[in-house]
Amino acid sequence: MLISAPEVLNALKERAASDLNGELLAFSDADALIALEAITKRRPKIVVLEKSFAGTPRGMALINRIKADPALGDAEMRVMSHDSDAVRVVNRTAASAAPAAESGGPSAAAAATATLPTPALDQRGTRRAARYKIGGSLDVLVDGNVATLIDLSTMGAQVVSATILKPNQRVRMALSDDVSNVRFNAAVAWASFEIPPKSGPRYRAGLEFVDADSGSVNAFCQRHKQH
Repeated sequence: MLISAPEVLNALKERAASDLNGELLAFSDADALIALEAITKRRPKIVVLEKSFAGTPRGMALINRIKADPALGDAEMRVMSHDSDAVRVVNRTAASAAPAAESGGPSAAAAATATLPTPALDQRGTRRAARYKIGGSLDVLVDGNVATLIDLSTMGAQVVSATILKPNQRVRMALSDDVSNVRFNAAVAWASFEIPPKSGPRYRAGLEFVDADSGSVNAFCQRHKQH
């Protein structure tokens, strides 16, 4: 299985075909979700990602999704370049991202890690105040779009959203329940793209509050925090 940017797909197919035996299925990086569906159904022995795609948030999310699936435990993930002989193999067990060691020939492989560390909640703001894990599934509004609230403090929040969220993006946020409706401005401090095994693509983001009323947010925290 091969996934690459369309402009270098043919060149990489030629490279990969010389290294791999058997059927080779190729997908554009724009069809990464279709490729993932094919991977989960066909369970290939080798999955090859083009180097520049592997370094993108979608590429990293795809790698993490494959690594998290026990049914794909035998699949070897390789990162290749269309214009060099360098090859690296994704290490399934390393805990954090590390630079890849590259080989000098197409048949050699060096251990590497291509995973994103799980992001901590907004390090610029939220950790200056007590934060609370939210109990159950609680929806909030971010720029008018529904997002699931994961953590909350008087200075920031972590949310999961089907709508794109990008670092430094300014957003409007609303925390609503039967008691109050708290609205304020926020900024996206960090964001990552995920492909969970049992749901569609999503964005996880840390938000830093700009002008939230701390008393109102704290009261909302106390009503909805996990006990």
